[in-house]
Amino acid sequence: MILHDFERAPNPRRVRIFIAEKNIDIEIKKIDLMKRENVQTDYLKINPSGALPFLQLDDKNGISESIAICRYLEEKYPDPRLMGSSPLEKAQIEMWQRIIEFHGISAAGEAFRNKVEGFKDRAIAGPNPIKQIPDLIERSKILLDHFFKRIDSQLSQNDYIAGGGFSIADISAYIAIDFAGWSKIVPEEKFTSLNKWFEKIKLRDSIKA
Repeated sequence: MILHDFERAPNPRRVRIFIAEKNIDIEIKKIDLMKRENVQTDYLKINPSGALPFLQLDDKNGISESIAICRYLEEKYPDPRLMGSSPLEKAQIEMWQRIIEFHGISAAGEAFRNKVEGFKDRAIAGPNPIKQIPDLIERSKILLDHFFKRIDSQLSQNDYIAGGGFSIADISAYIAIDFAGWSKIVPEEKFTSLNKWFEKIKLRDSIKA
């Protein structure tokens, strides 16, 4: 297997954290987003979406989308379980995963890609030119504040996001909050449970992946 990766991007990073938690040995191939290597012919031949990460399998098949990659690795390397064991655990983790995707990572991405000059015509990931909409930055700030509040409330009663042990939901929530910080959008001090949890997760060895 080969993981096509860009070190600084949030979605590839959460796959690397997932891989590190499972202690899987996977070859990494770097694709430079800033040099637009992801939309050049060689890469588009194996991944027409032009997005990262992309897991190229030994039989030349491949998987795009970070959570789909994690699902494949979860089934292939089940220990430790990061996406749940029982039907209830799996459903709860998936529920929080979707909340984090739509209300955290998506909002952080909108804020960043509509603000940074280097993404002037790349407001949406992929090969198609999409212009920035600066008004979305302010909306993202509002959405992220609501997101921080909801996650803080959940963590005021649980050690981890999905209510059990450490899971993919914690990885994604950490990435969402860290990503929001790129646009200087950070949880207020009043979100004490969230901030305490964030500092705890930051200490995990996998976060350095």
